[in-house]
Amino acid sequence: MKPDLQRLPQPWMTEGPAAEVMRALTAEGDQARFVGGCVRDALVGRNIRDIDIATPLSPQRVTELLHKAGLKAVPTGIDHGTVTAVADKTGVEVTTLRRDVETDGRHAKVEFTDNWQADAARRDLTINALSADAAGKVHDYFGGLDDLAAGRVRFVGDPKQRIVEDYLRLLRFFRFHAFYGAGDPDASALAACRAAADAMSELSKIDGVRLIGTAKQKTSVVSFIVEGVHPQDIGILLDNYGIAVRTGHHCCQPLMNRLEIPGTVRASFGMYNTKEEVDELVNGVEKVVKMLK
Repeated sequence: MKPDLQRLPQPWMTEGPAAEVMRALTAEGDQARFVGGCVRDALVGRNIRDIDIATPLSPQRVTELLHKAGLKAVPTGIDHGTVTAVADKTGVEVTTLRRDVETDGRHAKVEFTDNWQADAARRDLTINALSADAAGKVHDYFGGLDDLAAGRVRFVGDPKQRIVEDYLRLLRFFRFHAFYGAGDPDASALAACRAAADAMSELSKIDGVRLIGTAKQKTSVVSFIVEGVHPQDIGILLDNYGIAVRTGHHCCQPLMNRLEIPGTVRASFGMYNTKEEVDELVNGVEKVVKMLK
């Protein structure tokens, strides 16, 4: 589906929890925009899952403005500039604009900035670097709109550099191509992925399940990297066990085969509301991994 600027603003941008958070952040003349997947999917008419907001404001100022508006502010990722605003019992992540100052192939050290383009430049793909204000005006620094229209999944800037910064972007590229791409993958991106394929061995050392989150959190995301197992197979078997998988994302396996690293996949399932639900999924995945290997 082609992106259509006339689809914005959508109702969630002007009313409801996300709009309430946006009004709180801009009440005194400051800037804030919707960013990433919610903008991308709104433009092509897909269902919106998560709504994220970015702003040049510091986390402390974000917290102050939210409290002034009578909203709760939870410092969920304060070191990286993220505060979760709670409006009408709904969480909306608000993150201060950032630039990377150091990366290690998986995590980044960041510093805050007031430069929107610098923040967009640290994102993985052009279609994920889009932002929009509450009125629906879209800001596109790297040709994301044209790529979305062409069904072209492309890294922001140098593909090799983007992958070296975070090797999981290699897998994200194939997943996004499966969902948003048309035709063959972008040639420069595919070449960069092939060049970085050996680095996947570092990520796939996890031979089972890695749990992200703690029992103190209201929600958790289960994420795992498994060699030799396709997440669709995991999902089918979990379903047979009666274990509910609420949300699943997986790589496009035929494309992974072209990298000559077949069967190395990353999958995430979430959100799970209680630790018991998370434990159930973790235990189920561990059983399934043993069966399929």
